[in-house]
Amino acid sequence: MLSNAGGSVNPPRIFLAGDSDVVTREQSKAPMTGWGQVLHFFFRPEIEIVNCARAGASSRTFSERGRLDWILENIRPGDYLLINFGTNDAKPEKWLRTEAYGDFPYHLRKFVDGARERNAHPVLVTPYERDTYDAHGNLPRSITEYSMAIRDLAIESSVPLIDLHEQSRAWWADMGPDRIRSFFVHVEPLQNPNFPDGFHDPGHLVPDGAIACARYVAYAMAAQQMVPASWVVNVDRADLPPEWVVWLDDDTHAALTRSRTLGSN
Repeated sequence: MLSNAGGSVNPPRIFLAGDSDVVTREQSKAPMTGWGQVLHFFFRPEIEIVNCARAGASSRTFSERGRLDWILENIRPGDYLLINFGTNDAKPEKWLRTEAYGDFPYHLRKFVDGARERNAHPVLVTPYERDTYDAHGNLPRSITEYSMAIRDLAIESSVPLIDLHEQSRAWWADMGPDRIRSFFVHVEPLQNPNFPDGFHDPGHLVPDGAIACARYVAYAMAAQQMVPASWVVNVDRADLPPEWVVWLDDDTHAALTRSRTLGSN
């Protein structure tokens, strides 16, 4: 799956399709951080990351609202499409939900087939595990069926897989319930002006968690020879400057979100 970047006029790009796990967040949501927001830390500057992820999207609504169409209109031969859904697909709301072994793989195949039809490279990514620790220190699994369905589709369709779900579970289990909190949104009252009353969200990441996930995605792409190893940088660097993490101002974020769709919203 190695791409011959040297023979192409345009450097390859990595498109991201996903939900709030992946999305680039706006300033009013800081410190929430999607792993796609920081993925560029781990690639050479000429490798453009085109983050099309949308908070609140499932695999079905992302496609229905024209976001997949926008990607497929803009993606070029030799580009990559990382596909990361499952969190919202598992929710009970009918307008979001898909069934793990029903229409979920059907919708994912639209992403895979669309990329391949344009001579781009699809890559499936399982969603990271949540901070599911209970009061007894147990770490129950969440969205297990959806991660399993992604793995099965990867095998059936011969699509490269980055198993972020299993990797993150191993991390969280090793870290324990207290240390894992530093990876997720746990804001106390008056600690952050965006959440003056405090906010505890065991599903969304802060910079440390997002960087850990992005680092692994980049590492896996090189280790599994999806991309040349020379494209990937900083995966062994522990001292990434905190100021590298930036959030879009809200107006820019809203305009960018509206622009990356061929649908009505």
